[in-house]
Amino acid sequence: MNEDEAALLTGEQVLKEERDSEVIEAEQTVIVDVKGEVQKPGVYEMKTGERLHHVIEKAGGLTNAADAIQINLAALLEDGMVVYIPKQGETAEDLVQQPAAAADAGEQKVNLNKATAEDLQTLTGIGPAKAEAILSYREEAGGFKTIEDLMNVSGIGEKSFEKLKDSISVK
Repeated sequence: MNEDEAALLTGEQVLKEERDSEVIEAEQTVIVDVKGEVQKPGVYEMKTGERLHHVIEKAGGLTNAADAIQINLAALLEDGMVVYIPKQGETAEDLVQQPAAAADAGEQKVNLNKATAEDLQTLTGIGPAKAEAILSYREEAGGFKTIEDLMNVSGIGEKSFEKLKDSISVK
């Protein structure tokens, strides 16, 4: 075997190893608990990278009483996430979405120091622009020391903070 054949063989092995890694990654799953106004509430095993609309489809779809306007169907599913689909007339405060970035298990607060943009957007009044502003502040300031530090973010004043304070943590 000459050097070119050896290099080709090594290249094929590397390619095969990369493909094997991709297969393993593609097989990873997340567990999501779906509650509320879906046809079949329950715990579902989904593929990593799937979105909220995928698990709703797997749960048989929304009921006629569901208020789809309050949910982000494009939200990325995360392991351990609890999704509550509200009925029409329920307020946003009644929503329960517990992404993996929430603080300790059993606690339904979003940790400002660990949350992704998607996690932050589950909070009342936080859209894509404010979520990015929060992430930028966190990076520049080296994290949030207290939940009150959130008021240092452009666009979040006392009124916004009052609505959010019971839903956030910095642990």
